[in-house]
Amino acid sequence: MEIAANAPKKNRLTLYIVIAMFLGIAVGYLVHEQAEPESIKAFSKNIKLLGTIFIRLVKTIIAPLVFSTLVVGIAKLGDLKTVGRIGGKAMLWFISASLVSLLLGMVLVNVFQPGSYIDLSQGDQAGLKDLMSKTSEFSLQKFVEHVVPSSAFEAMATNEILQIVVFSIFFGVAAAAMGEKSAPVIKALDIVAHIVLKIVGYIMNFAPFGVFGTLAAVVAEKGLGIFKFYLVYYDYFVLGIALLWVILSGVGVLILKGRMRELFRRIGNPLLIAFSTTSSEAVFPKLTEELERFGCKNKIVSFVLPLGYSFNLDGSMMYMTFASLAIAQAYGIHLDIPTQLTMLLVLMLTSKGIAGVPRASLIIVLATCAMFKIPPEGVALILPIDHFCDMLRSATNVLGNALATSAVSKWEGELADGDTLNA
Repeated sequence: MEIAANAPKKNRLTLYIVIAMFLGIAVGYLVHEQAEPESIKAFSKNIKLLGTIFIRLVKTIIAPLVFSTLVVGIAKLGDLKTVGRIGGKAMLWFISASLVSLLLGMVLVNVFQPGSYIDLSQGDQAGLKDLMSKTSEFSLQKFVEHVVPSSAFEAMATNEILQIVVFSIFFGVAAAAMGEKSAPVIKALDIVAHIVLKIVGYIMNFAPFGVFGTLAAVVAEKGLGIFKFYLVYYDYFVLGIALLWVILSGVGVLILKGRMRELFRRIGNPLLIAFSTTSSEAVFPKLTEELERFGCKNKIVSFVLPLGYSFNLDGSMMYMTFASLAIAQAYGIHLDIPTQLTMLLVLMLTSKGIAGVPRASLIIVLATCAMFKIPPEGVALILPIDHFCDMLRSATNVLGNALATSAVSKWEGELADGDTLNA
């Protein structure tokens, strides 16, 4: 009965989000066409606060949700052998999907040469300056510092998901090793996880406002005319995303059989929110809930999904090779295939642990361009269209992680019939 009662509410939320998307685009375009430049800047800055509020609300619950669900999930798995088996299957999916995504971006750029269509005069220098302040070149030390936490509390305060995962795994394994002595702690964390999931429902009610504010801000600043300059570049990226969806969905059908349609129905709301807010991280709590409703067991979801947010951002992976090589083409820099493959492997490493938040992919692209002697200033060339590319890659990240979690659940024989969350 609870599921049935929630269904109309879920449908209403999806409808409200769609309405908010179109309203945001319409209002943003109206402001872009009618207002003065200074007024547009002020409007964009203020209306964007709606999206900022929504994403910040979601971020407040990511750390407690990841920690509580992952510890409880590992404790329920029981032993290190099971943890290793499930982790191995998850990593096999992540590495395979990442390689396919990176190679797809590389092939598309070499075949269609989208960088040759980029107008060198359309760069966003202000946006580039902001990005360059957040990035540094890749090094083994930087990678280790990004993965291994120096403080569990610092990792939670800064929402470093990969660091939280590392600490949670240690905590969960230790709790499982203690047996009955740790039972009260595990029970308490299980209750915390359910409370956080309840909060998710409250925060999701604010999603339409966040969607409206985010889209109104970017359209007011850039206008719809941005597509005139980047139509070919964007079209080829859309083609790449479409091909990636076909590949991922095809593999999903092979593994999940006839339940792929049900999975799409379950994750439709998270996909829409990620698409319109350009943040796959913003739907992590909601995606957790929907995958459990789909039939994935809590112990699998709580283990695989947080890992996926660090190791399995398929849309972002494809875009990183696509954007890096397109920038090289725009500057007339020829990179032979061995060099491109080396870049692919570098991106495979440097991308692990990137946050599923707006423009995180561009920070990796910026650092990679510097490593391969591609002018990092070239990132400014793709910044004007990046928001619209980010919408697609964020939704793709959500699809990839939903499929990975469902596939591992199926391989483990832990995929039940749907509507299990309230059973």
